[in-house]
Amino acid sequence: MDPDEEIEIDFSPFLVMYKSGRVQRFGSMSRKSAGTDATTGVTSKDVVIDAGTGLAARLFLPSGVSGSQKLPVLVYFHGGGFVTESAFSPRYTSYVNALVAAARVVAVAVEYRLAPEHPLPAAYDDAWAALCWTVASCVPGGAEPWLADHGDSTRLFVAGSSSGGNVAHNVVMRAGKGGLPRIEGMVLLHPLFMGKAPVPSEGTDPASPEIAQRNWRFVCAGKYGIDHPCINPLAMPPEEWAALGCRRVLVTTAELDRVRDRGRKYVEALRGSTWGGEEAALHETEGENHQYYFQRGARSDPVVAAKAANEMAAVAAFIKRGTRASDCNIKSAL
Repeated sequence: MDPDEEIEIDFSPFLVMYKSGRVQRFGSMSRKSAGTDATTGVTSKDVVIDAGTGLAARLFLPSGVSGSQKLPVLVYFHGGGFVTESAFSPRYTSYVNALVAAARVVAVAVEYRLAPEHPLPAAYDDAWAALCWTVASCVPGGAEPWLADHGDSTRLFVAGSSSGGNVAHNVVMRAGKGGLPRIEGMVLLHPLFMGKAPVPSEGTDPASPEIAQRNWRFVCAGKYGIDHPCINPLAMPPEEWAALGCRRVLVTTAELDRVRDRGRKYVEALRGSTWGGEEAALHETEGENHQYYFQRGARSDPVVAAKAANEMAAVAAFIKRGTRASDCNIKSAL
């Protein structure tokens, strides 16, 4: 059989890798041009952070920002199972445009390296480098004008969707040990975590744990076990949560999401740990699946669109510091 056609790893719905090493990705790798978004008025541009590794980012600035106005800074990591998607894709550019407009932040959406060509911890290392670059740029006369002029590193937020939520968690854990200024808040949007012992939302299929372990070995090239803290923070003892380097946390989940209970348990573990933060909040959307707001037709369905707007509002309110933990710890209305 032709090795260029014989499947080595079927990592659907993200990609298939063939015996020859050829990788066929199914997630969107198309690129949307930077510029001014007609719907939100948000302006974006692209920067190279490290030419040696290819680390890049798309920066976003809301409309109507004055020359001296300082804004909170959001460092955002896209999803895609560690193997596909892009900070420059239409999906994630549109999402960050909307979030920047709603929360009034200057944002840095990170284009990190993808597995299997660059297995983990490459994405974690890129995330850390991008976070350090962002903080270093938020000074008068800094190399990046948008951050130098408008970025307030004392109001620093880190966020990520799905596997990007996993990246966000790991970079904030590293920040707690790495001497960066304390991060104000972390937002984990339907975060991707795994573990050897299944949780109820993952179902009862006896093959699921082995599939999860196979997929995890694939993205990290076998470097980490399925219960390593980078993929299963629930395996950490309570005292290790103290290293989480942020003051507040918001986790969003969806009722029908397979990883829902890992998000719920993340908040419970954080609240029961020695973490010294002030808020661990949960926002759950009823009747929807993983990253439902990206699904085809979500914008045209008024019910789904309303749920997506509600979740976006909760995230924006959290960033604006206008949301109490009790406000977020509720389910979205149908």
